[in-house]
Amino acid sequence: MHAFDRSRILAVVATLLVAPIYAAPAENWESTVSPFAPGVFPELRPLRAKYNFGWNGVTAGTADVRLAKTAGGRFELEAKGGTIGLARTLWNYDVKHLGISDARTLRPIEVTEVETLRKKEVTTKVSFTPDRVTSVRDERRDSKTTSKTRGFEFPNIASLNSALLYLRTQPLTDGAVQRIVVYPATTAYLGTITVVGRDRITVPTGTYDAIKVDLQLSKIGKKRELQQHKKFRRASIWLSNDPERLILRIEAHIFIGTVFAELQSVEFGNGKP
Repeated sequence: MHAFDRSRILAVVATLLVAPIYAAPAENWESTVSPFAPGVFPELRPLRAKYNFGWNGVTAGTADVRLAKTAGGRFELEAKGGTIGLARTLWNYDVKHLGISDARTLRPIEVTEVETLRKKEVTTKVSFTPDRVTSVRDERRDSKTTSKTRGFEFPNIASLNSALLYLRTQPLTDGAVQRIVVYPATTAYLGTITVVGRDRITVPTGTYDAIKVDLQLSKIGKKRELQQHKKFRRASIWLSNDPERLILRIEAHIFIGTVFAELQSVEFGNGKP
């Protein structure tokens, strides 16, 4: 598998949305998108959390995630991660991610991501307005840098971070469905989130009452048609059923098996990145 394909798998899981497949009727999918209207729910407190990532039960990477609210009324989510152990000897990969969202509307403002691999560094900067997203991707290999700019127009496009912040404010009753257009880095997806039900789950931080949701994503093509992803299948996400609604575990079923992310520790405080 190509190194960039593997880096995108880890980066997407690390920022918590995965599993592209067909998720809505291909025709008139725009009419199925939910209004981006944050619900009435306690604001997520500043925090620092650590996650492990891996394939088929084997830990291959870690991430440190910090969330803070600035004096200017913005949420800043900073994540740093990379491969560890044997996985790092096979695939040397590090990623830094900074997502900025409006704390009142939960709409995204900007995302910057830097991926460092053995032979190249990729920097992606995504800027959001109410009706458009623009992505600039620079790839540096030795002394040569190539750049590509992409754009996509649609009302209320979400970043991965803002989609998660929005989702946790919703009632999340059993069977509820939310459809959101998300733009993680260079491509738009239609995300369908379905509340499967309540569950009980144990992770290293303890045993929790949880909300289990099913996540599907369909790639949106240049002609706004929905496209099936050949490598991703679907994902299950467990959120703590409490005022925090933390991500406890993600299991993404993809072409190489099951990729997981699991909460290892969490501290609440100023959350300053």
